[in-house]
Amino acid sequence: MTVNLTRIYTRLGDGGETHLGDMSRVSKTHERIEAYGTVDELNAQLGVTLAQGGLAPRTAQWLARVQNDLFDVGADISVPEGGSRERLRVVPEQTKWLEEACDEANAALPALKSFVLPGGTVQAAQLHVCRTVCRRAERRTIACGEAVNAECVRYLNRLSDLLFILSREANVGAAEPLWEPGRFR
Repeated sequence: MTVNLTRIYTRLGDGGETHLGDMSRVSKTHERIEAYGTVDELNAQLGVTLAQGGLAPRTAQWLARVQNDLFDVGADISVPEGGSRERLRVVPEQTKWLEEACDEANAALPALKSFVLPGGTVQAAQLHVCRTVCRRAERRTIACGEAVNAECVRYLNRLSDLLFILSREANVGAAEPLWEPGRFR
């Protein structure tokens, strides 16, 4: 499957509307546009994370895979169910890979004794930013209702878990900032 983009501007969105993947026109504030726009924002934040460097090679490889999968998620969200053409949809195997990655990365981490505060190393802090954007993308996708592939929601839910685990891993060897309830009361 190839994508051919010859001209970037079209002027079709100048009136506040855009096309979904099935070519139907909707407002740029439509719940699907909000959902896949937030997925796109997450992908950009992952790009920043990768560009900063300092990640373990395995983590960088995983995040590059996730970036590609996020285009699948966005494509899936952008096309309503139905129609005569076969469409790209997120499949359970993509979510299963995230679960396996979570299990692998989490196995080497110490047990949690408190909630983790975003921070520590630059890489960990940026992964927390990605995690929070991922949670927003999940909420925006859920807001699309039953008309969206439920596997997109599952994928984003597992991805936020993986990003949390990877942020903890990025703090190994540094002091992991933990919440101390009521410390400054």
